[in-house]
Amino acid sequence: MEVIPHTSDRILSEAARLFAERGFGGTSIDDIGAACGTSGPAIYKHFPNKNAILAQMLLDISRRLIEGGRSVAEQAGSPAASILALIRFHTAFAVNQPDLIRVQDRDLSSLNSVDSRSVRRMQREYVELWVALLQELDPYLSVDLARFRAHAVFGLMNSTPHAGNSSTARRELIGMTGRALNVDVSTEVRKLTAGTRRR
Repeated sequence: MEVIPHTSDRILSEAARLFAERGFGGTSIDDIGAACGTSGPAIYKHFPNKNAILAQMLLDISRRLIEGGRSVAEQAGSPAASILALIRFHTAFAVNQPDLIRVQDRDLSSLNSVDSRSVRRMQREYVELWVALLQELDPYLSVDLARFRAHAVFGLMNSTPHAGNSSTARRELIGMTGRALNVDVSTEVRKLTAGTRRR
């Protein structure tokens, strides 16, 4: 049986779901093949091994976060607006991609050293994007404290695998993140509240 079109994307999506449920070590190539409607050996036409699937998955996540984060921050126009845009961007990503968030948190250590360095480099760049904007917002904020706050709110926003995919989860996470960073997110929260009530 052939895998459906857009094979690599389907493999990555199904692998993310299985890795999130069972862990990287608890998932076999045959499991991924079965989830894609094909055999395990057919997966090797697209990825040389299971580690390559994980590497592509985590490299893609890291690239999407840093490129997307830079884009929304640059378009915002002011430090406060940029932080709000980043909160909105990261929360939407986490709520919509809970499997990827869980895999990134749990299975990063399974990467080989080369891929791990690439992922960690992009992760550091993403953190420093937040750090720079937090310091622009508050010139008296030290680099260490800005970095601590960035990591703290990542932990909050990345709790979405346990929060579920809903407007309520997004509203609460945006509100709590804004309060943690002392950023006014009241307009955004009101929009999400109004959207929830209309449904």
